[in-house]
Amino acid sequence: MSDEMTAIPATGFAALGLDARLLSALETLNYKQPSPIQEQAIPHVRDGKDLVGQAGTGTGKTAAFALPVLHRLAEAKAAKQDAAALVLVPTRELAIQVAEAFRKYGKSIGLQAIAIYGGEGYGEQIRALKRGVDVVVATPGRLADHMRKGTFPHRTISAVILDEADEMFDMGFADEIETILASLPPERQTLLFSATMPPRIARITEKFLRNPVRITVAKAKTADGEKPKVRQTACVVPRGFKPATLARILGMENPTSAIVFCKTRGETEDLTRQLIERGYQAAALHGGMEQLQRDRVMKLFRDETLSILVATDVAARGLDISHLSHVVNYHLPESPEVYVHRSGRVGRAGREGVVLTLIDAREQHALKAIERLTTQPIQLAKVPTVAQLKARQLERTMERIVETIEAGDADEFKPMLEKLSKGHDATAIVLAALHLAHHQGRPVEEEQEIPDVAIRQLLPPSRPMGRPGQFNDGPPPNNRRPQRHGMARLFFSLGRDAGVTPRDLVGAIANEAGLSSRDIGAIEIGERYSLVDVVEEASDYVIETLNDSRIKGRKVGVRRDRDPVGARR
Repeated sequence: MSDEMTAIPATGFAALGLDARLLSALETLNYKQPSPIQEQAIPHVRDGKDLVGQAGTGTGKTAAFALPVLHRLAEAKAAKQDAAALVLVPTRELAIQVAEAFRKYGKSIGLQAIAIYGGEGYGEQIRALKRGVDVVVATPGRLADHMRKGTFPHRTISAVILDEADEMFDMGFADEIETILASLPPERQTLLFSATMPPRIARITEKFLRNPVRITVAKAKTADGEKPKVRQTACVVPRGFKPATLARILGMENPTSAIVFCKTRGETEDLTRQLIERGYQAAALHGGMEQLQRDRVMKLFRDETLSILVATDVAARGLDISHLSHVVNYHLPESPEVYVHRSGRVGRAGREGVVLTLIDAREQHALKAIERLTTQPIQLAKVPTVAQLKARQLERTMERIVETIEAGDADEFKPMLEKLSKGHDATAIVLAALHLAHHQGRPVEEEQEIPDVAIRQLLPPSRPMGRPGQFNDGPPPNNRRPQRHGMARLFFSLGRDAGVTPRDLVGAIANEAGLSSRDIGAIEIGERYSLVDVVEEASDYVIETLNDSRIKGRKVGVRRDRDPVGARR
């Protein structure tokens, strides 16, 4: 037998050649095995190669670029070289998440990461950049502003990462991204991650990446290769009974972690209040909340202290909640693509998930378009009856009692049982205990029956709605501009005489307020004014952010539109 010991090959993250301090951090975080995107991307990024990764949310792509980038920054720091990384992301929520990931992974290395995004003051961001940071995670609009001001130290950037590139392009950031990339040192490393690869992404890749490694990774599936187990149901709701229907469905489903999508901030707050009154642990999340308040709500939801998050699309964009069990569309989403994006938040890594949608009887035909896109059937259902709800609640009470019996955790109540048995019938004692267990000490409230709605045969398709972000350079022939439901019309005090174009308005709204093209509707440009439709829940924030700002070098006033079109000439 040889005296030499046979080397045992490294496995898991240890096989990827990462700094020992990063491996220790991963062990602390209980990361066992790298995901496919991590296993394929980390060695190439660690070696300094440019890379294009086609991977969506839930594949582990943040660690796929953060870990090897931190590894290279640690090497540069040890060699006393100036080096820093820049990560571009579409939303402030994602900027915060990615910056936090860099901090967690790189804590023991002593590297600093900050998030920079619109809607916050420039002062603290400028001070942080002057102090020096190793990783900057930024939205393109705000970073472009810092570059124009000369407050971003771009010459030290050794690596740039475009995360969710297709989403940034959809939000109108193409020009800013090209300007940023063109301003960075040409010898830097460039990584691009995108769920889809449209031609415009291919052009950016061709122009700014050098012989990139290309990796495509599908979203995680179940262990046996089946698709995620997601149940999709649409409930036909009678007019005026949506809040009661939602509460009824939540009572039937008993979700561990659910997001309820609403259209406006007012709706999120009203619905949250009603759910809390019914005993649910719920909180609202919308664009009108202060960042500290939003962070607090998200921490409670991530920690599973809250079971229900009532949110708008804009506020929930970029959130990644791995334990999410239910997605509820309080209204039918405006497009099948929005439905698919929301429903993709459940059923990850083979977990079971539920997508529930509340619809009007006239909206049944719209489900067919969603089914075609998802290739999955959506079950039509009526509102559960009071009898069905009570039966489900009794079933859950019985399950809890059986679990308690099997666990043997009730011995402390034996003296109480013996005492009660001396003066009461055993059946009466059990029934009283069941009553208390079932109602949990709360007074019994009578549920009102919700009117039944017939589930009809699918109706013929209605006339298609205008596409979001559709631009008009003047009013339609009948001099009336259509306005999508759930949109607010804003008045901008600049028009054709200032050289303003739809592109200028979309760019200003996207860069400063963080809205995407999906959140912007019809645009009309008059001689001395412009009108823009934006999603209702973001309208106040757009006004607050853009009023008294500058477009095309000229100061602009922004307010809600008050006058009918015909009043302006």
